[in-house]
Amino acid sequence: MDGSLLQSVFVFLAAACLLVPISKLSGLGSVIGYLIAGVIIGPFVLGFISEPETILHFSEFGVVMMLFLIGLELQPKHLWEMRGKLLGLGGLQVGLTTVLVTFAALALGRPTGEAIVIGMALALSSTAIALQIMQDRKIMKDTVGRSGFSVLLFQDVIVIAMIAALPFLATMSGFEVVDDGHGKDHHGPQGLWLAASMFAVFAGMILAGRFVLRPLFKLIAKSQVRETFTAMALLLVIGAALLMEWLGLSAALGAFIAGVVLADSDYRHQLERDIEPFKALLLGLFFISVGMSLDFNALGQNPLGIMGLVIGLMALKFAVLFIIGTIFKLEMSGRLLFSTLLCQAGEFGFVLFSFALVQGAVRPETATVLNAVIAISMALTPLLILGYDKFVLPRFGTAKKTGETPENNHHKVLVLGFGRVGQVAARLLHTQKIETTIIDLDGEHIEFVRKFGHRVFYGDASDIDLLRKAGAHEADVIIIAIDDTEKATEAAHEIMQHFPQAKVIARARNRGHLFDLLAEEVDFAERETIRGALAMGQKALEYLDYAPEKAKRLADDFLAFDFKMAQEAFEMRGDLDALASHVQTGHQRLMDTLNADAAQYGTQDYSEEDEDDGVAAHRED
Repeated sequence: MDGSLLQSVFVFLAAACLLVPISKLSGLGSVIGYLIAGVIIGPFVLGFISEPETILHFSEFGVVMMLFLIGLELQPKHLWEMRGKLLGLGGLQVGLTTVLVTFAALALGRPTGEAIVIGMALALSSTAIALQIMQDRKIMKDTVGRSGFSVLLFQDVIVIAMIAALPFLATMSGFEVVDDGHGKDHHGPQGLWLAASMFAVFAGMILAGRFVLRPLFKLIAKSQVRETFTAMALLLVIGAALLMEWLGLSAALGAFIAGVVLADSDYRHQLERDIEPFKALLLGLFFISVGMSLDFNALGQNPLGIMGLVIGLMALKFAVLFIIGTIFKLEMSGRLLFSTLLCQAGEFGFVLFSFALVQGAVRPETATVLNAVIAISMALTPLLILGYDKFVLPRFGTAKKTGETPENNHHKVLVLGFGRVGQVAARLLHTQKIETTIIDLDGEHIEFVRKFGHRVFYGDASDIDLLRKAGAHEADVIIIAIDDTEKATEAAHEIMQHFPQAKVIARARNRGHLFDLLAEEVDFAERETIRGALAMGQKALEYLDYAPEKAKRLADDFLAFDFKMAQEAFEMRGDLDALASHVQTGHQRLMDTLNADAAQYGTQDYSEEDEDDGVAAHRED
């Protein structure tokens, strides 16, 4: 790298700040902006950075952090539920692509060992680019997003086996060993000790996550030293990556496992918030380094040949993915998007070729050409996605329906989410002639409710700029009635930070979600089903000859006590033993509370025959 570290950092930041916003505003997306920035400051244009490989190796840590955050979103039971897609979609994609590319390499005269290495490396897709695009398009929870993620996760796992197979493949190739400084000799355990060490490390990570890290996070949270929590989050990711490197495995896999281990933790959202800024910066640096790594010398020597390889590879992978999407019954537009997202080669291809050079499994000139193929295919992916949006979606009539962009009508109340909960809240306010600004993310639903006279704006409730346009900075009350628990919690966090003048009322799906909202310190949170369930219980008591007033009082007391229990449980959520004891004693405490209330009104029996005893009086709370 030329110049001092500060100069290099200045060049990176300046390029990103100038080009990424322009690319984003022009509709090309942030990834293309980073790639263009890398090309411009790299060794083949302005030459500000002369050693892009060093930056690429460092910036790969952005991918590591991204997989840690993804792991945090995947609870172990959800990961188990994905096993069919992991083995089916992922296994078929990697297996078929490896075989087809290997045969193509053999047809071009490559030795068997080298051909297999080429097949394995080019079968991998770019986790960084594909996931970034899926997150930008908010399709991670859609069928296409889940399918794409399953393939990418399988690839990240199988790369371990690919690296392990390189010494054997090197004996079939017999090329000269090259030391490029990246695929260093592995000094960790070998042979049977390696298998034992892998078992010990993975088991230790799981046990440590459950019995060591959670109490440690609780202690750090009690200290209320924010930077210590951030340091602990980074220490965890780096430690997991170092363990994997010691084993000779993928650092990204270690970070992913660490994330899955902590997916059930009460501190998951805090970890996400602390890691996210580092992930975003390093991932941007990764895309810049990919742009810098484009070898224009190799491309200039044989431009038609390299571009032919790029087009041939992407066409072959697209065909394989399309066939797999057909087998797994993805709809046509989704199948095309799935195939377009993953048809490039990936960043782990760089890593695999580096290790293969050290082992003597590929020739240097082969690795140079194919590294250029990988980088160019990655750079082309965002452009292909733009082409998909412009030419494919309109033909299938599957373009996402939207509504009006929000505007500031100076209303006192914002309602985010206009489903079954948001509609009732807005209707009640409307009876008092209180106007509301309503925002929803479902274009189909917006068009439907418009037929009934409702004006609903389209937008993401966690988008602060959009909320400010809608007048959130002037609102007195903001109601979060979003069905998606993750999105609702994210919106609550952003709103509490940026619009402190507003009272925040949030809908909780369940008790766990209630805890998340209480952690954000919203002004009021209510579980969506509890009052409906109590209304049914209250009516059942009336049918069993309880006086309506008494049944109502029982339901009110139950609600007040249950919320008190929830608040107590929230305070002790980091102490599993205390929480279990709290739950076990809760039922008896509830019965004691209701019986004490009955005694206050002069009876232990809430039956209708005691109504004349004066116990039907209303309580004023």
